[in-house]
Amino acid sequence: MKQCFGYVRVSSLKQGEGVSLDAQKDAIERFAANSDITITKWFEEQQTAAKSGRPIFNQMLKALKAGKAAGVVMHKIDRSARNFFDWAKIGELADNGIDVHFATESLDFSSRGGRLTANIQMAVAEDYVRNLRTEIFKGQRGQLERGFYPFSAPIGYQDNGKRQLKTIDPVKGQLVKLAFELYGSSQYSYETLRCELAKHGFTQGSGKPLSRGCLEAFLANPFYCGVIRIKRTGEVFQGAHEPLISAELFERVQKIKAGKCSKKITRHNHLFRGLFACGQCGRSMIPERQKGYVYYRCHYSECPKNIVREEPLDAAIGKVLSTVQFTEDVLKLINERVAAWVRRHQNCDVTNQKTSTMQLAKIDERIEKLEDAAIEQIIDKATFDKRKENLLLERTQIEQEAQKAKQFYQNPKAIETFLERIKSLAEHYYFAGPSAKREIVEIAVSNRKVTAKNVSAEPSDWLEKTKCAVTILMCADGRATSRTFSAEYKAMEELAALARSPQSKRLPLILMDEA
Repeated sequence: MKQCFGYVRVSSLKQGEGVSLDAQKDAIERFAANSDITITKWFEEQQTAAKSGRPIFNQMLKALKAGKAAGVVMHKIDRSARNFFDWAKIGELADNGIDVHFATESLDFSSRGGRLTANIQMAVAEDYVRNLRTEIFKGQRGQLERGFYPFSAPIGYQDNGKRQLKTIDPVKGQLVKLAFELYGSSQYSYETLRCELAKHGFTQGSGKPLSRGCLEAFLANPFYCGVIRIKRTGEVFQGAHEPLISAELFERVQKIKAGKCSKKITRHNHLFRGLFACGQCGRSMIPERQKGYVYYRCHYSECPKNIVREEPLDAAIGKVLSTVQFTEDVLKLINERVAAWVRRHQNCDVTNQKTSTMQLAKIDERIEKLEDAAIEQIIDKATFDKRKENLLLERTQIEQEAQKAKQFYQNPKAIETFLERIKSLAEHYYFAGPSAKREIVEIAVSNRKVTAKNVSAEPSDWLEKTKCAVTILMCADGRATSRTFSAEYKAMEELAALARSPQSKRLPLILMDEA
């Protein structure tokens, strides 16, 4: 009685849990009994045959070439291989005198006619796989064009079944958002960010910090701001899922990754490193520690005496921030004016929506022209994908801003919250840690200079605008017929815009962390 191996295969683990493997074994055993064959060992595999490199299949081939069996019995041709590379290996077995049998197909693989018939059936099986792959890609593309992501959800999102939008994971989603915000502060390198996220519980399954590769991958993924990018082809699509972060934050992170923003944390991370310039030459003041004190010095040869200790810099920042303080009475008055203004000017929301619609229409028109240029081969595919991604990010940002503007008129508390955050900015600065202090200085203080040991600084443009707007609203009497109506209107519009500005978005993280 001839001794042979038995090989059975299914394409997935789910199929293997069913009756497919047992049914193949039964057919092989019946064939073996009728052909005077004994199955000495079974090789079971749960992997597609469309691609080469199946480990169990290769293990079986090695054992057959070593003479551990006279041949192999397989259920059908398409169970053995669906690619010509593996099929050539099976043909090589027959050429070397090793018997190859197929339990459900009455053909003699050792004869010329049987081999030809098997080759034709193999070609049909390979074509079936190719056609199936084409149909799958076609279905996936249809979903992508409708804004659905047909693959596994990226970290921070969760799957909800086929043809369902990905939704934000209530736990990991917030951790991913924190990672973007921390890296976007320019105060973290990949290594320090990995450690910081580990403190918040954002780790691998083993409890170790996230790998650098994982961190780099999701920080570069525009899916989190509402744009789908297919890594294999470089194509981009407008997503229909809820964005986890703003397009503005995503763009900021990409600039930092590309080295186009301020340098991230280093081993000697002095408080005002890179934040003050020499008033004589404009070069950055370089920090250095001497005898327990930190000094900031201009290293340009023509500015040898321009040096100052860190304490005067800190005091100058505090003095600038102390000019922006609002009492509770002022905030109460402003909130009353805001409520009255919103009641009178809610029609402005319609105007804003029309403006946003026009902007979106222009972007859609630019995308159409870009697609025409690609079709006419005026630009190459890589350029097309990159430009389209930038346009989709711009489109997403406009949509997000329009939605926030709409929400403002529905919820005028935005201005109140904004003013609450900055009413005691100096106090927050004094009690903040080094990282938060740096960020406050970056977004709230400008024109930071040192000239002959004299320190100068000014409130940032947005902070100065806030002060002016509050002053105007305190002086206005709030009546529609008032002479100050125009100024009041502009002041309220200014505050509304500031409440939606990138600076306002970054303030909550600073102040809440230090609360």
